[in-house]
Amino acid sequence: MDPTHQGPEEYGQNADDSGRSDGHRRPSRESNAADFGQPAPQQARVVRLTAGDLLLTVNPVDGSEVEAVPPGAEAEPPVRRTPAERADHERAGAPPVPAGPPAPQLPLLERQEERERLVGLLARGRSVRLTGQAGSGRTALLDAVAADCADLAPDGVVRLNGHRRTATDLLYGLFDAVHHAPLHRPDPEELLARVRSIGAVVVIDDLEIGGPALDELLEATPECAFLLGTAPDLPAPGIDAHLEEVLLAGLGRAASLELLAKVVERPLTEEEKNWAGDLWFESEGLPLRFVQAGSLLRQRDRLNTDPTAFDEYDYFEPRPDDAPPVSEAPTPETLDVPLPSLGEGAAPAVLLASRLSEAARETLRFTVALGGEVPHQAHLPALVGDTHADAALGELAHCGLLSPAGPRYRLAAGVLAQLEAGGYAEEAAAHALTAAQHYAWWVSHPSVTPQRAAAEADAIVAAMSRLVPDGEAGRASAAVLLARSAAPALAAGLSWGAWEKALRVGQEAARIAGEVAEEAYFHHELGVLALCTGNLDRARTELETSISMRGALADKSGAVAGRRALALVADRSGGLVPPVRPQPGDEVPAVRQELPSGTPPAAYPAPQFLARQPGEEAPTVVAPLPEAAPGKPGGRVVLGGARRNLAAAGAGALLVAVLGTVVTLGLTAGDPEEPGSRNVTTEQSSPESTPDDGFPDDEPGDVPVPTGGTPGGGTSATPSASEPATPSTSGSPSPGPSSPDASSPGTDDPSSGPSSTSGTPSPTRTSPGPSPSESTSPGPTPGESEPEPTPPTETPTASPSESTSASGPAESASASASASASASSEPPAEDGEPTEVAA
Repeated sequence: MDPTHQGPEEYGQNADDSGRSDGHRRPSRESNAADFGQPAPQQARVVRLTAGDLLLTVNPVDGSEVEAVPPGAEAEPPVRRTPAERADHERAGAPPVPAGPPAPQLPLLERQEERERLVGLLARGRSVRLTGQAGSGRTALLDAVAADCADLAPDGVVRLNGHRRTATDLLYGLFDAVHHAPLHRPDPEELLARVRSIGAVVVIDDLEIGGPALDELLEATPECAFLLGTAPDLPAPGIDAHLEEVLLAGLGRAASLELLAKVVERPLTEEEKNWAGDLWFESEGLPLRFVQAGSLLRQRDRLNTDPTAFDEYDYFEPRPDDAPPVSEAPTPETLDVPLPSLGEGAAPAVLLASRLSEAARETLRFTVALGGEVPHQAHLPALVGDTHADAALGELAHCGLLSPAGPRYRLAAGVLAQLEAGGYAEEAAAHALTAAQHYAWWVSHPSVTPQRAAAEADAIVAAMSRLVPDGEAGRASAAVLLARSAAPALAAGLSWGAWEKALRVGQEAARIAGEVAEEAYFHHELGVLALCTGNLDRARTELETSISMRGALADKSGAVAGRRALALVADRSGGLVPPVRPQPGDEVPAVRQELPSGTPPAAYPAPQFLARQPGEEAPTVVAPLPEAAPGKPGGRVVLGGARRNLAAAGAGALLVAVLGTVVTLGLTAGDPEEPGSRNVTTEQSSPESTPDDGFPDDEPGDVPVPTGGTPGGGTSATPSASEPATPSTSGSPSPGPSSPDASSPGTDDPSSGPSSTSGTPSPTRTSPGPSPSESTSPGPTPGESEPEPTPPTETPTASPSESTSASGPAESASASASASASASSEPPAEDGEPTEVAA
């Protein structure tokens, strides 16, 4: 075996589950046996890597976390690989050498013209697309051309696998082949800057992208010359791509017969030549058909020489010594196995498999269950249940049933359909379940590195994808387990294309199995992946879904991790985190916000004040009206401008507080000799009452709150919350202290304004209480006697420009106090503009 390739022991998988490769299982200890040592607990493999300017912590237990790279933790800049390092990297990415005798080296027949043309175009810096049918020998021709172009470019030759790879995957593969950047994945801008400076001959086999995606790949690497092996049905790139086209046809009749003789390793008989001629006409000279036909002839020769070669003990397994001898075995001269039919020669997969060992046939069943992906030969002993099953890979490769695909093998073109028709897919679901369980154990083992898990990514994704369409909860749970185990390893191995596939398959499997916690995990990981790749909209959607699901499960730690990632998404998108809407039935109290001067931002609503009007069911909103548009008459302006509106709103809020304080002081002030004046009840401090508030005329009502202006007769720019919105039509002041109807100086005349709907004055209150003027006055003037309580009257509301309040002897003191309060709480009106109150 080639020492550069990984063997079974290097893959963390041995011949049996006990860890021994000699076929003898280690006996398990009894549960009550003495424990001579406590094994160390297996630590979770936490990997921290950088993705652009983000630090990604891959945690297999709690989920991935992403944050901005802290200062001093930036990744080392990528370093270009030396030619020796590039050669080592290429050998590590080659498929393993199959076990068993080496296969014969086949020549490249009738390809010299195409070979020279391709080398000439690449030497001039032109990119070429080699188009041919599956099985036409594209891989062999690409290998020969790559060997001829080893010294053409500064960065040498880069071999990439295009099977199930996007343009982004290929760009990152090119970056990794030329640069050494462990645990660092550059962002798209850095990636384009790095690959733009790469000068190499890039050979991509089995390319599956075309059209705009191929144009994007070519535009991103202007210094590279591409040699692309594609199928004829692939969309062609644009005209601006300047891509040369080379068609690869089948071999001629003579070359086909020569290739068949090279495979058989002997000259062909006349009968075999005629049979090969018919096969050449039917297969259009595809080299793969003649390689498989040569395998059929080799098996026929083996069967004619040794009739017991394919008995119950199978090929590659010698007969035991105690096996009964074969009685009357026919001699080679008497045994004549006929040539395969033309149909068997055109589709030889089933016939070839029937003459292989049972381990090889079981390997084919697993391969069919995985959609054509062949497991690594180190996994075959555990999957098949045979300690020598790793030799099955050599059997399949020598028969032409396999073709290399990057670091692994897959079924050759057309073989999968032939095996499915031959009955190899009857137990595909059971084989896929076995493979999923095995890979879930293997990928979680501490000895398996992320790079080895990434090399087996195609088979892992195929195993879990095969279980999802069945719709069975048991198989879906196995897919969830495999996706949960493999996703962190694929992320740490920088195989993010396979990481995304595993997450999406796992999310769908978790939904089918009803595992809500695992489904929330996959949504979280998809959001982290989208954030790291720059897709903020997708990241926001996935993270919000994960947060809501984890909130329903009371997973606080998971919800916190999701909110952290969502906050980073909001920070990168330049917006605010969308607020959580209250649930129906939740009561959110109104909070008055003190806003700074200037135009308020759109995120903050305009301040509103609620004033409860008497006799109304719903509160009336007293708020500044919008400013009238320029040039349109009749607009209503509140203090003229946004700053005035804000000043008026603030003054109103301050006036409410000042007024409440002054009223409280007025209610508590009084003659210490009259204790009854301090007996203030709840009814006396309630809001104002009007004749329509339900009180009869012969019963006392609530003590009214002064309306119609600020304390002391000052006008207010913005009405308080206790003022009625309807202005009064009366503007006459109250009579002086010499009024005959007043019971004491300093009271208003009840007949000076409408106190009720009938025009009759209100009766005198028996309960003492302050008058409207007294409630705003700081107290009696020194040297004067305390005025007796007077019956309250309903003061008519006057507009700010018409009405003031006079209060007899205490008028000067009250006016001075209110003037100082008004000067400190409300801004002056500009340009004599009137203020209005919007109901």
